[in-house]
Amino acid sequence: MPPKAKPDKAALQKLKQDLKGNTLGQLYVFHGEEAYLRDFYLGEMKKKLLPGGVEAFNLHTLSGKEFDLKTLGQLVDCLPMMSQRTLIVVSDYDIYKGDKEGLTQLLSDLPEYVCLVFVYDLIEYKADARTKLAALLKAKGSVVSFHRQEQGDLVDWISRRFRALDRDIGTEDAKYLMFLCGDLMNNLISEIGKIGAYAKGHRVTRSDIDAVATPQLDAVVFQMTDAIAAGNFDRAAGVLSDLYHMQEAPIKILAVLGKQLRQLYSARLAIEAKQGTAYLMEQWGMRSSYPAERLMQSARRFSLPWCRRAVIRCGETDLAMKSTGADGQELLTGLLMELAVKKGA
Repeated sequence: MPPKAKPDKAALQKLKQDLKGNTLGQLYVFHGEEAYLRDFYLGEMKKKLLPGGVEAFNLHTLSGKEFDLKTLGQLVDCLPMMSQRTLIVVSDYDIYKGDKEGLTQLLSDLPEYVCLVFVYDLIEYKADARTKLAALLKAKGSVVSFHRQEQGDLVDWISRRFRALDRDIGTEDAKYLMFLCGDLMNNLISEIGKIGAYAKGHRVTRSDIDAVATPQLDAVVFQMTDAIAAGNFDRAAGVLSDLYHMQEAPIKILAVLGKQLRQLYSARLAIEAKQGTAYLMEQWGMRSSYPAERLMQSARRFSLPWCRRAVIRCGETDLAMKSTGADGQELLTGLLMELAVKKGA
């Protein structure tokens, strides 16, 4: 698996500078999976462009479902009232579909008072570099990608959020929270609120996190493979039973298990080649070292033949689940029993 390219942060840095210097441009595209940051910076733009309660007059919104060039043109022509600029936010419209020529013409002659932001939330942004529209965005606009944050930045943010609740959290426990609940800020902020309200002491502990945080499926499945590594089949079976009671589909559990077994195999190969955590992070495009460290620790308890066989059997079970009509829970439970019995092989 080729390592993932690092995200380009130049456009986001430029946006920060423009906000600080009050030099916001006329045309932006906001996209990426970190919705919390996207919404935060859109909010900061509103504060800069629409001060003093003039939002009702100078903020115009348009959804992708109701989008047409004529409507957008009318919004562009709306002069600002009691303000120097207007802000137009177009949500979930694929600018590379429809009348690209007409849109390019409109965007190439935006008035100076307009700030137009295309926001991608429910649909994915896919640029077509061959078009005049892409060239226009490069020359006159800014395409800002809001990616998942790096581990260090996210740990600092988690610490700040807990401090706002008059709580404190250690670095390792912050990493554990990210591992358990994922690294998207919108989800983390609700978990931080729950944990902050539950914690009795000033210092948040791991037991506080475990008591009220809702773990993501990846973390729960990791608990299952960790139990197998420790030779605790009862614990592994209990985790799987809990997932069934949570109405998680066997095919979904198997997909996550398959990914983790492939990662475990990669970790075991890394150990055999005397490579470390950084190598595994690069191979899987991980931004946080914590899951990679956990995988390396777990991989040391499995043999290379076991890891290879586990990946193969997971693929065979996936095929059987999709093609034979056999009961998914029975197939998945059987796979778990096989992995546990042959753990030392």
